[in-house]
Amino acid sequence: MELAPLLLLLFAFTLSIFLGFELIAKVPSQLHTPLMSGSNAISGITIVGALLALNIGESPLAKWLGFASVVLATINVVGGYIVTDRMLAMFKKKGGPKL
Repeated sequence: MELAPLLLLLFAFTLSIFLGFELIAKVPSQLHTPLMSGSNAISGITIVGALLALNIGESPLAKWLGFASVVLATINVVGGYIVTDRMLAMFKKKGGPKL
């Protein structure tokens, strides 16, 4: 792999970290639950991409990276839904019927 594409990917990754941090830091607390639900859906798409990377990878390193991507993206999705469920439980009435 040439150095120029690798540097471009590293630049895009670094830029996405800074942009993501700035975006989340400016979100009001009332919008965190809907945004988490949306990001969980995006993470589901990440799992599909990780499965494709795992399937297409030819070298053992690519297969291990694909496997690690699937595991980490799955942990992210499951954890996100657990946190979203706990946040939504805060808005339910204490004595009301559970749905």
